Amino acid sequence: MGSSDGLLFVYSDPGTIPVPEFNDWYDNEHGPARLTVPGISAGYRFRALDGQAPPWLAYYEMKCGVLDSPEYKALWAAASAREKTIMSSLGTLDRRVYELISDSGSPDSSAAPAVVLAVSLSVPPTMEDDLAAWYADEHIPMLLAVPGWQRIRRYRLTAGTAPAYLSLHSLASPAVFDEPGYRAAVSTPWQKRIVDAAIGRERRVFGLHKSFG
Repeated sequence: MGSSDGLLFVYSDPGTIPVPEFNDWYDNEHGPARLTVPGISAGYRFRALDGQAPPWLAYYEMKCGVLDSPEYKALWAAASAREKTIMSSLGTLDRRVYELISDSGSPDSSAAPAVVLAVSLSVPPTMEDDLAAWYADEHIPMLLAVPGWQRIRRYRLTAGTAPAYLSLHSLASPAVFDEPGYRAAVSTPWQKRIVDAAIGRERRVFGLHKSFG
């Protein structure tokens, strides 16, 4: 794998913290501080477009193992009083760590995705091979043929409480969901078999709020 074979993926809800204060803290203090850690190459914040909770997503592209580094651990020791107060007051802080399985499409490190679709799921152990084959042989090729579908990365969970697999899709706009090719990709017999067997499946859609790095 390359230099960004890991992902720190965080759902959050400010709870009782006013959203302007939450965003000021995250955009100008919390997020930029993470990009000072060697091995964390980029970070992005997104707001929910699907009306679901939690309403905010942030993810950081990184080398696997960075979160165990002295530089990353030092962030909390150096945190401001505001950082510690907000972190202890959040309504939701759902933190997940992943390792990269595959990267398909047209990655462009200079461009932040306008929209991301994040789909998490687990399947029974007997269907692990079927899941991998479905993604590789049918689902990813069909989605990447949809106009505006730019990139698909698959990850395996290594820390956190969540389904075992994440597929992270970079999209040009929410209009891709109206394309006939998308509707075809999510209505095949193979897709139905996977979804019917899925354990704890989550599907979220977010729009870009800010990029770091």
